[in-house]
Amino acid sequence: MPIATVSNFIGGRWVGSSASATVDVFNPAHGTVIARTPLSSAREVDDAVQAALRAFPEWSETPPAARARTMFAFKAQLDAHLEELARIVTTEHGKTLDEARGSVRRGIECVEVACGAPSLLMGAGLENVAAGIDCTMMRQPLGVCAAIAPFNFPAMVPLWFLPFAVACGNTFILKPSEQVPLSMQRIFELLSRCDLPPGVVNLVNGGQAAAEALCDHPAVKALSFVGSTPVARAVYQRATHAGKRVQALGGAKNFIVVLPDADLDRAIPAIAESLYGCAGERCLAGSVLLPVGPAHAGVRDRLAETARAMTIGDGLDPGVQMGPVISARHLERVRGYVAHGVDEGATLVVDGRARPLPSGGFFVGPTVFDAVAPTMRIARDEIFGPVATVCPVRDVDEALRVMDAHPNANATSIFTTSGRAAREFAHRATASMVGVNIGVAAPMAYFPFGGARDSFFGDLKVHGRDAFEFYTDKKVTIARW
Repeated sequence: MPIATVSNFIGGRWVGSSASATVDVFNPAHGTVIARTPLSSAREVDDAVQAALRAFPEWSETPPAARARTMFAFKAQLDAHLEELARIVTTEHGKTLDEARGSVRRGIECVEVACGAPSLLMGAGLENVAAGIDCTMMRQPLGVCAAIAPFNFPAMVPLWFLPFAVACGNTFILKPSEQVPLSMQRIFELLSRCDLPPGVVNLVNGGQAAAEALCDHPAVKALSFVGSTPVARAVYQRATHAGKRVQALGGAKNFIVVLPDADLDRAIPAIAESLYGCAGERCLAGSVLLPVGPAHAGVRDRLAETARAMTIGDGLDPGVQMGPVISARHLERVRGYVAHGVDEGATLVVDGRARPLPSGGFFVGPTVFDAVAPTMRIARDEIFGPVATVCPVRDVDEALRVMDAHPNANATSIFTTSGRAAREFAHRATASMVGVNIGVAAPMAYFPFGGARDSFFGDLKVHGRDAFEFYTDKKVTIARW
């Protein structure tokens, strides 16, 4: 059977890209090519921008309640096709089916919050700001907005942006990751059933050239990005230089602190899921364990036992607890970091390279390092794979110093039965998302999502009320009658 090249969705219709260059899309559990992504040109990005510009005047004047109804219809489509979408996510990304289901549900929750646009878009007013003068503030859409999405959550991350931008009255262009285009192909097919005027939502597949075209295009008013810190910084600098409003979510090195009083029967499963869920390919994955004092040996040994017992395989198969990483190239990167850790002198407690693994796919087993110094590369770099580094500390103060010395500050967690210790940690931690006895500190869709320092570039974060701030301008009218 011939391998299909995915299409773009521009101006309300599917169009084939004129690009001759393509990128292979793999099923990472089998290492087989399942589709091809065209590397669309800047001209094709401009086609999408022009379609979005044509749609904007009518869509921006559509009443917010009517715009919200399209999101209700979209949510209904996603709910009805959740299982199908989860299977597509697993097939093109590799995460387990349960993980894929959870990620699609998270995306649907963002659409659900966007359905509240009529209330959340309300402005403010005050009469008699001076004698006979009234003042009102209204939220108005910006125009054409765009997002550049990563590979690790093919369905969820684009839904952090699209429903909010559209419900606010903007038109929208999405560039999904060229490694995982299939989830968004199906989601845009479902969107096309929701009575959105042509050009309100557009999909352009591509790589760096398409991303740079979105950063540079003068008609794109706001840009959202999720990816590594170096690219997030570059996108932020380039797009803001072009006059855009930008939110760019970068990389992470998330620290998990375990106090001696922690209930390890509950803590270790949550920690292991944080470290190894989605094969470690998520910005909220735990990475560095900071066991405090006498907690060290128990945490290390229990984690190693859990890592050795995990079932690795195709995420579509029942009972599989961890799937493959995204590509052969990324697999070699993760293996390379394991080798770096050994060279740096860390103790390799569980070697994920050495265990029996399925053939054909991009698999590496859960890995555990002990006696890791904070200055080692495996403790500094974002590995984005199932590699846990255990860095014992004397007390919480030392743990906080280790965390503060790292340039990333996305998320952090503490495991303890002490309310006082938990409250102090949450107060002092400089990461923007803090978990207490929670391995993955993921805010719900009605709260803001985003990190600090080199983990986030911008002012307004993702989803929640911040989304309605990001996708609108506040116009103030001062009137005397």
